[in-house]
Amino acid sequence: MRVGVLILPEHHWTIAADQWRRVEQLGFDHAWTYDHIAWGSLRDKPWFAAVPTLTAAALETTTIRLGTLVASPNFRHPVPFARELVTLDDIAGGRITLGLGAGGQGWDATILGQRAWSGPERTARFAEFVELLDRLLCAQEVTHVGRYWSADEALIYPGCVQQPRVPFAVAATGPRAMRVAARHAAVWATNGDRSHQGPPLPVLDGVEVVRRQMQQLEEICAEVGRDPATLDRLVLLGIRLDAGLTSPQAFAETRKAYASVGVTDLVVHWPRSDSPYAGDPAILEHVLG
Repeated sequence: MRVGVLILPEHHWTIAADQWRRVEQLGFDHAWTYDHIAWGSLRDKPWFAAVPTLTAAALETTTIRLGTLVASPNFRHPVPFARELVTLDDIAGGRITLGLGAGGQGWDATILGQRAWSGPERTARFAEFVELLDRLLCAQEVTHVGRYWSADEALIYPGCVQQPRVPFAVAATGPRAMRVAARHAAVWATNGDRSHQGPPLPVLDGVEVVRRQMQQLEEICAEVGRDPATLDRLVLLGIRLDAGLTSPQAFAETRKAYASVGVTDLVVHWPRSDSPYAGDPAILEHVLG
């Protein structure tokens, strides 16, 4: 099982650069950051943009995969975003994975002055967003007039370093988004049950939630003609699912439990000094042992 770390884009680069370098030095397989304009309880705190952060991280590292977990249509248009991704993949030497999600009801949903979309509209926008982004990143001349997104003779040359494009990691906990994952993703991603409130679920309860989601994903793959074995399965811990970062032994047990149901990748948050994701960063020195 591969293990990654998500680093919140909250520190000036004089501090953040050390975090990204350290994750690679410790042997983690991938490193991620959130893609928001403003986020949660940290809305009024320092917060930096995802693509420039990943660009800088690409220049500080050499082998680790990097990505968004996740970008959404809330404040992005597929055409300029595709250009940014082609540039980022070039700078990173083909080490980018694009995490994508439908977005939520937070500040990102209204920060550009639009109304917050309903759940069904958000999912419909997401499906069209991913389909158009897929076409754009394959270096075709794209004209598209859709319900929500348009492109007029868009040329995204020279295309991605990774061919035919950067791999997508699609976050999906419901059937409509799972169909997007089944059609377009190399990786399916989840952070648990989106309806869950309160503290993160204990490990075994979290594993059961993910197991049921993967069962539904496999059924949808069968419906659309996708071999589910061709999809990696990534779980982001720490939001709704306990990360097991209290000790190396606890994380080893967490990792084993998720591996037992077919999860291929776990991602933990870089521990912070206070909530959210409070903990001791030193634990990262030992969890891969």
